[in-house]
Amino acid sequence: MRITEQSYLVLLALAEEPRHGYGIVQAVRDLSDDEVRLGAGTLYGVLDRLVAAGWAEASGEEVVDGRLRRYYRLTGAGREALAAHTDRLTALAARARRLVAPRPATGGAW
Repeated sequence: MRITEQSYLVLLALAEEPRHGYGIVQAVRDLSDDEVRLGAGTLYGVLDRLVAAGWAEASGEEVVDGRLRRYYRLTGAGREALAAHTDRLTALAARARRLVAPRPATGGAW
């Protein structure tokens, strides 16, 4: 499965603790410094893909104020996928830092 930014953030949100939909949305906003805001359709599409991949699973339900809350949690395979993707992003960021680091002027034109 391809891990998009949204999928990655949902996996990160679930790495902390099992969460229901609104809790995931709030955690993603916090993790992304309010830059990523998931709508319900996007969130449940991501969750469906994560569950199908075996990286997340439903972990319980409760009724709060007459509404059903379904909780999701990360699976062992999901934690491994999250760790592997984090390693890839870390390596990519290190390469990017080297590429964008200030370089001494060579005196010639490109």
